Amino acid sequence: MAKRGTTRLRPIEPSSVVPGPAGVAVRDRLQHLTPTDEQVLRSVGAHLGSLASGDLATRCRQGRDHDAGTWAARKRELTARSSSRWAGSITKATHDQWALARRSQAAHLHKLEAGIRMLEHRLSLPLGDKGTKRAPGGYRSRREWHAKSRRLACLKDRLAQVRQDWEAGIVHVVRGGKRLLNTRHHLEQAQLTEAEWRDRWEAERFFLQADGESGKRYGNETIRLTPAGRVSIRLPAPLEHLANAPHGRYVLSCRVAFAHRGEEWTDRVEADRAVAYRIHHDTERARWYVTASWTRPQARALPLDAACAQGVVGVDMNADHLAAYRLDPHGNPVGDPERFSFDLTGRAAHRDAQVRHALTGLLHWTQRTGAQAIAIEDLDFTTETTREKHGRRKRFRQLICGMPTAKLRARIVSMAAERAIAIVAVDPAYTSMWGAQHWAKPLNSKNRNMTRHDAAAVAIGRRALGRPIRRRTPPPRHHRSDGGGPRTVQTEPGSLGCEGPRRPATERVHDARARAGKERTRGTSASSTVRDARSDSRWVQHPLLNTE
Repeated sequence: MAKRGTTRLRPIEPSSVVPGPAGVAVRDRLQHLTPTDEQVLRSVGAHLGSLASGDLATRCRQGRDHDAGTWAARKRELTARSSSRWAGSITKATHDQWALARRSQAAHLHKLEAGIRMLEHRLSLPLGDKGTKRAPGGYRSRREWHAKSRRLACLKDRLAQVRQDWEAGIVHVVRGGKRLLNTRHHLEQAQLTEAEWRDRWEAERFFLQADGESGKRYGNETIRLTPAGRVSIRLPAPLEHLANAPHGRYVLSCRVAFAHRGEEWTDRVEADRAVAYRIHHDTERARWYVTASWTRPQARALPLDAACAQGVVGVDMNADHLAAYRLDPHGNPVGDPERFSFDLTGRAAHRDAQVRHALTGLLHWTQRTGAQAIAIEDLDFTTETTREKHGRRKRFRQLICGMPTAKLRARIVSMAAERAIAIVAVDPAYTSMWGAQHWAKPLNSKNRNMTRHDAAAVAIGRRALGRPIRRRTPPPRHHRSDGGGPRTVQTEPGSLGCEGPRRPATERVHDARARAGKERTRGTSASSTVRDARSDSRWVQHPLLNTE
């Protein structure tokens, strides 16, 4: 049983090396398209989009009764209105979208249950009851208590509906996005006209994607890209009259050249290995793009000891910057901390570019330091962003929700794999608290202003190396004192010391001659016999360097 006043700490999960990405995607713009090319792309995308919408509706109606037979029946129906390969791509995309909606439904169900548990806990406490660091307290007023009781009833009603849909296998999916659909009712706030919204809505519902096939010509029979960059599309059966090439194909007048991973893509295409393509329209820029993606063999992750053999860079992720610190293999901080800032305001494209820029700077700095691994916390704020837990702390909830944890994890893994840098995921428990306690003050100096985030980066790096976060290891219990007794001997009360009477001159001269003779006789062997008394009576350890 824990003592009163102590905090019961949760167990720390072991660190592990994150496996690298299993897929690759590159994108290029379809430039210099003629009006006929754009019209053909719109016609094909709208036709296949309508088929995809109908197939998704059929799949949602089937619910949990779906099996291989119903899948084959849907594919046969779509084949007559398009082609066998287009039908396969549509049914596979429908299956993936339904599975994604099912996972989102499960996450929403767990979030509602967590919110209900928190509300019931806080409503059961007396008014004004103070909470702890682990759990919030009661509500501050009767009015707030009443409002939260009404919210509890609403959440229970939502939970009953979601649970009923979950058990029946019913999901609610909108092709094109629910957010864009709701924007139709708020065009003034979105600063869009009805025609502009309609153009976006139709572009989001286009279907122009095809899976690759190994062994086929250039790795894809439906959307084909040659090594020279020529793009051709196999038209659906009702639109074959628009073909400008044999076998019902339409060849675009543009050329594609992937600047990033172009050589890898060319090698796959020339070897007839599978490559999937997706063509989409950006209505804001009035541009067409093609995205090529393929899978790569999963590389075997390095052992943790091998990844951290050259040290590690600990990274503390925050709402507006990444705090990094270099540590040697023994866990000692080396040099000064670094900070890589990013701004998460504005449009989504700007936020994404800011994250990429910060991660690029972090990876370049890691290569310059010579480290081969980056330690980062395995953060998950799913249960921390509920309004029921933090109550009126709205800014804190917004701060947590604004941290791009999932995006940073996905991007740093893929970007680090290209530079042969390993990513080590560590348990985030107590890193900020213990880092500030043990490392903020010792590393602070006139030329270095240590922050709480820099100290947390040191704690993260030490946890990845398997070292304790404590700054120094205490000596054995026997050496904490002189052989089990006190280190210092108290002076007796009757001892006068330097305040006592001075001895006669004759005695002092005799003592001086005796000391001089002793030094002459033992001068040759003093270097081999004299020992440093401080090393026997005191635990000597550098305040920062730790090798254990």
